[in-house]
Amino acid sequence: MHDLCCVGHITLDKVVTPKNTVHMPGGTSFYFSHAIRNLKDINYTLVTAIAESEMAVANDLQSKGIDVKVMPSKHSVYFENIYGENQDNRTQRVLAKADPFTVDYLEDIDARIYHLGSLLADDFSLDVIRFLSQKGLVSVDSQGYLREVREQNVYAVDWTEKKETLQYIHFLKANEHEMEVLTGYDDVAMAAKQLYDWGVKEVLITLGSMGSVIYDGTTFHMIPAYKPKEVVDATGCGDTYMTGYLYKRAKGAGIEESGRFAAAMSTLKIECLGPFKGTREDIEHCLETAEQRMPEL
Repeated sequence: MHDLCCVGHITLDKVVTPKNTVHMPGGTSFYFSHAIRNLKDINYTLVTAIAESEMAVANDLQSKGIDVKVMPSKHSVYFENIYGENQDNRTQRVLAKADPFTVDYLEDIDARIYHLGSLLADDFSLDVIRFLSQKGLVSVDSQGYLREVREQNVYAVDWTEKKETLQYIHFLKANEHEMEVLTGYDDVAMAAKQLYDWGVKEVLITLGSMGSVIYDGTTFHMIPAYKPKEVVDATGCGDTYMTGYLYKRAKGAGIEESGRFAAAMSTLKIECLGPFKGTREDIEHCLETAEQRMPEL
C-alpha cells in the first residue's frame, strides 16, 4: 500500500521564455516525482505512459530512487510552452498525444491518495476516476480536462461530465482562469463553494503570485505566496504545489500547514530551470524568511 501515487504522462516539453528556449521532459508526473524524491519519508509510486523512445526518462527517475511503473504507449505527449515576461501567462501547443490510462492497468496499484495529473481531456475517463475513488482519495489537477486540442493549438473548454466526475474527487486544483471555466464565477469564494457543492472535499484555487485559497466546506484557508528571489521558470509550479500539499496531507498535517509548505515549494521551483531541486531545509528557510503576499477574497 503506497501513501501516495501520481498517475500521469511524462511529456516532451519545449519551453520558450524571453531569455531562452529549452527542450526537456515534463508533465505533472515528471515534476511531481522530482519534487517528492527529496522528501524521503513517504511511500510513493509513479504510474506513467510513454513511448519506448522516452524510456530513458523513466529509467533516470528509477535511478534516483522513484518507483516507476510504465504503461506502454505508441506516442508520448509533446507540449510547447511559450511564456512572456509575465510568467503567470502561458501559450501552449500539443504536437503529439499519448494513450489514455485504463482501469485494467491500474487494478494492481494500491494507494491512500491518487493524484491524477491530467494534461489532456481524455487522459482519465470517468470510469477510471470512479474506480480509483473506491480504493483511495482521488486528487485531480483540472487543467487537462479544460484543454481541447485543435490543429495542435490548445483551447480552453468546459469539462465534459464534470458534475458526474467531481463527486468522486477529494482534492481538486484549479487556477483563477480554470475555476471560471468550470463554474462560470470569477469570484474565488463563489467558485470554490460551487465546486464543493458538486462534491469536491478540498478545493484548491491557485492565484499565481497572489497566493492561493483552499476551501473545505466550512473555512477559506488563505495561503500566502512567497516572493521568489528570481523568476526563472514557472513550468511545473502548480505540480510542485500539489506535491507539497498532498505530501503534507498524507503525513497528517492540516490544510493551512500543508498549503504553506506547498506554496514555499512552488516558490523554490520558480527560482530554477527544470524540476524542483530543493530540500526540506530549503523549504523551511523559505517559510521563515521569504516575503509573503496574502490572497484576497
